Amino acid sequence: MKLREASAAPVVRLICLPYAGGSPDLFRAWADGLSAHVELLAVRLPGRGPRSGDDLYTDWEPLITDTYAALDPYLDEPHAFYGHSFGARLAYELAHLSVVEHGRLTRRLFVSGSRCPSSPQHRPYMHELSEDDFLDALRAMGGTPAEVLADRALMRFFLPTVRAEIRLAELWGDRHGKGVDVAVSALYGRDDPVDGLESMRDWKHFTGKDCELLASAGGHFFLETHRQPLLDVVNARLEDACEEPGLHS
Repeated sequence: MKLREASAAPVVRLICLPYAGGSPDLFRAWADGLSAHVELLAVRLPGRGPRSGDDLYTDWEPLITDTYAALDPYLDEPHAFYGHSFGARLAYELAHLSVVEHGRLTRRLFVSGSRCPSSPQHRPYMHELSEDDFLDALRAMGGTPAEVLADRALMRFFLPTVRAEIRLAELWGDRHGKGVDVAVSALYGRDDPVDGLESMRDWKHFTGKDCELLASAGGHFFLETHRQPLLDVVNARLEDACEEPGLHS
């Protein structure tokens, strides 16, 4: 879904993918903080809004294939991917396909709050926990409002989507044996209990281009609690992308 048109040329599209269970609407708050050159799009996966009745994905391959097919019409202009946590894993997979199909039009990959493909997943797996323990784990992550966690009826609707995507995130690893041929910005929260510095420091091994590792104040959901410093980074990197040869409106 398109959240904002760019108001100045040249244009670069920023395609955003939310964390497990996250709505694409969370990126609406980014619109006013982005450069005029940036067109903002976000991906709506099953289990949310108009897609609440769609089957949830249980394997990576159909998820990647279907998401890429839906995005392909938007990849014929310069673009970048931004994903957080589960969404960062998906963004990395989509960037692999996009670089092959669209080459230098894929300008940058932003991965935040996500371990790199070679970093081991914490055990025990969160997706295997009982409902009460799963809710406790969500509470400890800090991104779900207490009133939502306390609403059992709402959580019965919400939990299958979150658990399914956390399962995919936890079972994800190196599917390619080589990095993606695009520059990577890897961002982590200094107080992130899920995927902090140790699990993100080796993203440099999963790109054939430049990689930067950047710290942010905050925990796992720093993209919401410390939004503008993050957008300052995004704007600066996409400004660089606008200056690359071949970018057109």
